[in-house]
Amino acid sequence: MSDTSIRSHRESVTVDASAEALYELVSDITRTGEWSPVCTACWWDDESEAGQVGAWFTGRNELPERTWETRSQVAVAEPGREFAWIVGGSFVRWGFTLSPTETGTTLTESWDFLPGGIAMFEEKHGDQAHLQIADRTRQALEGIPKTLAAIQRIAERQD
Repeated sequence: MSDTSIRSHRESVTVDASAEALYELVSDITRTGEWSPVCTACWWDDESEAGQVGAWFTGRNELPERTWETRSQVAVAEPGREFAWIVGGSFVRWGFTLSPTETGTTLTESWDFLPGGIAMFEEKHGDQAHLQIADRTRQALEGIPKTLAAIQRIAERQD
């Protein structure tokens, strides 16, 4: 079982693709449903700001027991280096960093449960907040390796 006391996590995979090609893939949030085990679709709230720092997008998440949407704001958009966003503007930071290697690129996915997210869960769920936080943490820790494997398959098939 995952350690649900963790509030920050990173995992990496080496992909046989350039950092630029991988950045193009992971920063295209409209493709998120191709690799995420929970987020089935994303779209830009304002198409003219797509991919830029400060741009907002909406994601549709689906689990067997519930479906919900979140809004996220792009926090970092550095082509070939890093793409990151913050769910709800202050709840959770997700991101991808890219580091060229001799044979491709190391793609690292990061997840950080921010203080604003903890506070939101405490306000929304009261005494049950710790259970909700543990559940979201478990989903993130289980989902990251699945996401990285799917991105690797897609990127290596495209090259």
